[in-house]
Amino acid sequence: MRKLTLSLALLFITTLLSGQAKKPVIMVIPSDAYCNRMGFVTTYEDADGNALSTPDYSKAFLSDENLRLAISELSAIMAQRGFPLKDLEQTLKNLETQQTEAALFMGSGGGTITESPLDRIKRTAKADIIMDLDFSVKTRGPQKYISFNLRGVDAYTGKVITAVSGDGSPSTAATVGILLEEAVLNYMDSFNAALQGHFDDMFTNGREVTVSIRMTENCPITMNDEVEFLGETVLLSDVLDYWMDENTVNHRFSRAAAGDYFVDYEQVRIPLYKTVLGKERAIDTRAFAMDLARFLNREPFNLPYKINERGLGSVWIVLGD
Repeated sequence: MRKLTLSLALLFITTLLSGQAKKPVIMVIPSDAYCNRMGFVTTYEDADGNALSTPDYSKAFLSDENLRLAISELSAIMAQRGFPLKDLEQTLKNLETQQTEAALFMGSGGGTITESPLDRIKRTAKADIIMDLDFSVKTRGPQKYISFNLRGVDAYTGKVITAVSGDGSPSTAATVGILLEEAVLNYMDSFNAALQGHFDDMFTNGREVTVSIRMTENCPITMNDEVEFLGETVLLSDVLDYWMDENTVNHRFSRAAAGDYFVDYEQVRIPLYKTVLGKERAIDTRAFAMDLARFLNREPFNLPYKINERGLGSVWIVLGD
């Protein structure tokens, strides 16, 4: 009887914990292929002045009722499975209100931001996973059906987590939303399981990002200069390795390249959350890099710094005046 009671208690606890499992933040975005095919594109300049093309999501929402219906239907499907989505349209509106703040930030002497419009959307939404949707409404006689391609993409690395594609059943009366629901419904449980599995792996092993440390010409030290640290004389680059080892999840990181004035780290596994002022808060690449920059700004290094975001999952720390 005691064994049965213990087993039931363990089952209850396991069920309770699984019910409280954290869910990834997900956003549906029309794919580049869809936007290019429909003519929803615009151009912008990168930090080097190069003209680049990118999807114009605002134009897409204003011009394409089918897209709005498709995203609304996917949102409803995901919500029914316990995955409420970030709304792309609302995120775009929030971005508009940030433009003045961004301009002030750029002119304040602080760090700069080098990112594409999509990176800005990801950063504003703080999405963990992007659902990249491409679809087209096709006809077969008097009937219509949807052909779709749906990918789950890690918002920080751009790596594809899972993907499904197929055609829906033809119909004479169904709306685009219903056509999409019928087309994707049989795939969604396994699709969502793959997304949750990826997020669970991030929760256990950390989120993968890249961190680069650069030095200006007037930086008072190089990566290969010796410093006194924890009672030993070591290279500054060794100190950076030590900090990474102490602050990454399961000590997982890789030094990709290094020289006198730079060190590049890849496959840096950062925690998803940390406790700040007694409350658990989400942590992103910038927040992780800021902790390292502040470490280098204190004794015995006293190195001034700027933070340069190169996208949601990549940050440069620039040391020197």
